[in-house]
Amino acid sequence: MGLSYNVYLNSRKIYGCKNCKAHLGDHDDIMSRNFRGQHGKAYLFNNVVNVTAGEASERNMTTGRHIVRDIQCQQCSETVGWKYDKAFEASEKYKEDKYILEAELLCNVT
Repeated sequence: MGLSYNVYLNSRKIYGCKNCKAHLGDHDDIMSRNFRGQHGKAYLFNNVVNVTAGEASERNMTTGRHIVRDIQCQQCSETVGWKYDKAFEASEKYKEDKYILEAELLCNVT
């Protein structure tokens, strides 16, 4: 395993890890702000950076059954949300390969 380098986003509004300020997501990549996580309000992102994904697990969520992976900040290892691997309900398929970042665990970097 080699060194991992942080990606630095260049955007008008960047969300970062509340713990270490590492860039995680671009405001323009938010698909929906109408999500809830363990800590309250959460955002569905099309793409995020500087995260590592844990093991896949099946979870029953308010919108049905999903296979998800917790995602951690690559720099400080703080859990910041999760990634949807698979949705079993047809109406939830749009979430596949998308990311949830929890607002309480984020800070505004710019």
